Amino acid sequence: MTLLKYHNLQLIIHNTTMFHLILLLLLHSATITTATTTTTISQQFKEAPQFYNSPECPLTTTTTTKNNNNTVHVAMTLDAAYIRGSMAAILSVLQHSSCPENIIFHFVTSSSSNTSLLRATIATSFPYLNFHVYRFMDSIVSGLISTSIRAALDCPLNYARSYLANILPAHVNKVVYLDSDLVLVDDIAKLAATPLGDSILAAPEYCNADFAIYFTPTFWSSPSLSSTFADRKPCYFNTGVMVMDLGRWRAGEYTTKIEEWMELQKRMRIYELGSLPPFLLVFAGKIAPVDHRWNQHGLGGDNYRGLCRDLHPGPVSLLHWSGKSKPWVRLDAERPCPLDALWAPYDLLMPPFSFDS
Repeated sequence: MTLLKYHNLQLIIHNTTMFHLILLLLLHSATITTATTTTTISQQFKEAPQFYNSPECPLTTTTTTKNNNNTVHVAMTLDAAYIRGSMAAILSVLQHSSCPENIIFHFVTSSSSNTSLLRATIATSFPYLNFHVYRFMDSIVSGLISTSIRAALDCPLNYARSYLANILPAHVNKVVYLDSDLVLVDDIAKLAATPLGDSILAAPEYCNADFAIYFTPTFWSSPSLSSTFADRKPCYFNTGVMVMDLGRWRAGEYTTKIEEWMELQKRMRIYELGSLPPFLLVFAGKIAPVDHRWNQHGLGGDNYRGLCRDLHPGPVSLLHWSGKSKPWVRLDAERPCPLDALWAPYDLLMPPFSFDS
């Protein structure tokens, strides 16, 4: 073999080896990226326009807003997986509010998430927003969670709504809780003004739904368990949209009541759906009613296939993509449902290769 041929052969071997090393590094990098999707944000978002109070709105300052009856407190969870939906929800709230400067957002993040990054993401797109971020310790609830029919429902942060009275400051007595997969097309102040009467919370009720399906035969066959609803007319309600009196919640120690049902679930399986059934066990038949227009839910389909759905009959103030499929996922896959077009205008995702980036 000539010296030139030998040199070329060595070069080929070297290049092949380098190629495989680069390929291994890329695969390793991809594995790391996949493993940390819950703590990193790979997307960039545009800055939202600023919205101002109408002349009829009462003047408030950062100090007086805390205890002002005209303040609307909104609570949401915040994580990397649903950040795109959260951004759209925030924008929709502000865009349709008569007094957007009187709204304070309270974001709850998981203790395992990159809270600083999540805070910075919100602040960059909404530099004028009045908001606070709180860390929810996953360990508080992780030992109480039972597996459900969908893995996403088993995330500890999904249970943070049960702990809002403990997480938010004591001066916050009334809050509107919103999921991240929804948009408002009406003024949130109307929802916040829902009279609670003697109730702890308010939400749209669906009394025509088959309430029995939310609990197992084990639950219904036990006289001591099924008698839980003996003195009330229980109706299904979706916990993704609620008006909550946190003052009464704290006084009645309702977090403990919910935890007791979750502890029982660990011993004997009495339901299949994540954080919803404990709320039904404690509150169903005891909540203040809200017009159905404030939670047109189920637009993400069922928990198994996530098929397209139509709106419920009647007016609409809030569209909620509860269920398996989310509008941003279907839009990215170029397989949207018709109603996903109503979510798209609130999407702040910056397009690839945007000059703004």
